[in-house]
Amino acid sequence: MATAPIIPAPLELERFLPYRLSVLSNTISAAIARDYGERFGLAVTEWRVLAVLGRYDGLSAVEVAERTAMDKVAVSRAVNSLLKSGRIKRGTHVEDKRRSVLSLSAKGRKVYDEVAPTALRYERELLSVLDREERAWLERILNKLVDEGHDALARAASAHR
Repeated sequence: MATAPIIPAPLELERFLPYRLSVLSNTISAAIARDYGERFGLAVTEWRVLAVLGRYDGLSAVEVAERTAMDKVAVSRAVNSLLKSGRIKRGTHVEDKRRSVLSLSAKGRKVYDEVAPTALRYERELLSVLDREERAWLERILNKLVDEGHDALARAASAHR
């Protein structure tokens, strides 16, 4: 007697957490990008690089990619565009002269100082639909999911060695 083939469950994207988080992130990023894109001619990836360097000065491009979980090629393009526009500058690491590091220029700091409050306003508006307890739970849940995501990435990397 032949057994029936196992048919995998369909991937219901509207219920698939990675997809939903990606859609949420892209939706919010697009809303914020309308503002800074028009005012400063910045792409989403360029703003993400500025945002990271505004918080963590002196990172390498690889470290920016790691902190944003963005593709290294996308970060490289954004970095080159920001260097060309004079919004960031490249320097040499104080302790390791072979290593280049990135920082905001005065022009980049001005853009960061104008866009960051807008980004925070969008965040406040998004979170305003949650009460205090829901926001606390969301924070705890996101922390757990981010930790698990990092662990899953490490497991996948070690499985391919």
